[in-house]
Amino acid sequence: MRLRTKFLLSLVAISASLTWVTLLIVRQRVQVQVREGIFESLRDSVSTFQRFQQDRERILAGSTALMADVPPIRSLMTSEDEATIQDASVAFWHQIGSGLFVLADRTGKVMALDTDAPGFRRGDAQKGLNLSVPQGRMRDWWFGGGHLFEVFLHPIYFGSPTTGTLLGTVVVGDEIDDRVAAEVSQIASSQVAFRYGNAVVASTLPLRQRAVLAAQPLAGLGATAPVDVRLGPERFLASSVELSPGSVPTVSLTVLKSYDEATSFLRSLNRWILSVGFAAVVAGTILVFLISTTFTRPLADLVEGVRALEKSDFAYPLKVRGADEVSELTRAFDRMRRTLEETQQELLRTERLATIGRMASTISHDLRHPLTVILAYAEFLAERPLADPERQELYREIRLAVDRMTEQISSLLNFSKQGEVLRPVEGCLEEVIGEAIQSVHARPEFHDIPIALISEGSTEARFDPRKMELVFHNLLLNACEAVPRGSGRIEITTRRTPHGLEVRVADNGRGIPEEIRDRLFHPFVSCGKQNGFGLGLTIVQKIIRDHGGDIHVESTGASGTVFCFTVPHSSRLQPVESDIRH
Repeated sequence: MRLRTKFLLSLVAISASLTWVTLLIVRQRVQVQVREGIFESLRDSVSTFQRFQQDRERILAGSTALMADVPPIRSLMTSEDEATIQDASVAFWHQIGSGLFVLADRTGKVMALDTDAPGFRRGDAQKGLNLSVPQGRMRDWWFGGGHLFEVFLHPIYFGSPTTGTLLGTVVVGDEIDDRVAAEVSQIASSQVAFRYGNAVVASTLPLRQRAVLAAQPLAGLGATAPVDVRLGPERFLASSVELSPGSVPTVSLTVLKSYDEATSFLRSLNRWILSVGFAAVVAGTILVFLISTTFTRPLADLVEGVRALEKSDFAYPLKVRGADEVSELTRAFDRMRRTLEETQQELLRTERLATIGRMASTISHDLRHPLTVILAYAEFLAERPLADPERQELYREIRLAVDRMTEQISSLLNFSKQGEVLRPVEGCLEEVIGEAIQSVHARPEFHDIPIALISEGSTEARFDPRKMELVFHNLLLNACEAVPRGSGRIEITTRRTPHGLEVRVADNGRGIPEEIRDRLFHPFVSCGKQNGFGLGLTIVQKIIRDHGGDIHVESTGASGTVFCFTVPHSSRLQPVESDIRH
């Protein structure tokens, strides 16, 4: 990943994280503030309703006491005739204007019932009266036919309450309906619901939300503190107050404020924060792009200079701008590059001289012996008369010395030709190995050494036959020189692997000396050999690598040595040109 990309991604990540965290913090704080505001509003709403209810109850209680003292009602109750009392009570009901008007005799029997709630029957009034009078409750809640009434009871006496005769009881009540719920909702600035037990008898909520509210237990609706309530898709904060403490079922008022409505502005706030955050990210990205370009362009030039240096291009132009740290680093790199180039040139010159010295030393050492033999035998032939057998023997020794010199010179020529283009063709490696074996066996000193070839599977591959034959020829010559006379044996094994054709050349020779194992494939490395310049394995390694493989010593020791290399599959091998030049 480029440095500029890291800068941009870092900015985007930081800006997005800050925007998200800011959004969460703002949203959380606003939600807390809104929730606290709703809590306070609910408490105010409940307090406002309680004051309204007290005034309402005081008026209703006064009206009830007033009707109990009206002389016509006292006279009416003395008749004790139910039909007369029912007919006459209508006028008093209309006069007081209440939702419920009941007259009962001294025994507690309902004598008259007047109401505008069609579902509320005389039996419902009698049931409520039977519950309220014995318990001495002068204020109570009656429910029947789906209608809820807050009622006030007052006894009717003939005479004074202390000395007079009890004639009956008058009951005046107001129905708690949707009209009353709307009035309370307007006063409390909230949604309200009157409940008798769990039944919702009056509310400003839609019918669907009323049904969900009816399923909520009263104890869970914030009897002491506001709580969260979900009514369908909408969330509310609710608080309840009991209107009939101690009675069963309980009459309660639930005040609800929509939390979603109160926090609807948060969606707009979120959009603004996200828009501002996105704009900040875009502006910051452009700014960082411009700033990062100022910093990363010199670094990019420096990276290109390093890559050029990796390819030994010491002339790649480096532009130095300013005097900051990056410019100073570029200057230091340029100085290092020039120093490295000078050092490399010096090393190359030194290496060439050392190579020439080693080559001259090796050539002079290895050619001096055959030249000495040729010179000595030539002097014998020139200075004294010799018989034909002796003359032929001297000729044969001179010919052997010339052959050794020719072989050494051929080795040098093969090493110098490693820059030739590789010419791979499809062929059978087993045939190439056979030709190399015949070439080695043609030498008299190696004629009796057995060389076995074991092929596990096909040996078809793509390779340069001439150079691959040279590989096996050099490996077999080394093996023949290493094995003991009379008991030496050499074995070549080939097998196919997923990576190509694997070849092993094993002998039972004395092993590779410890002092040259680390430098075995270096040029002019040899130990204990009478002939050669130490170039055989160097040539072998270069040819194998040109074919896309590599060679290594799998094992070596007193019991013998095993060389192993792999000729890759045909698809991996392309014509290449060696990078060695001499």
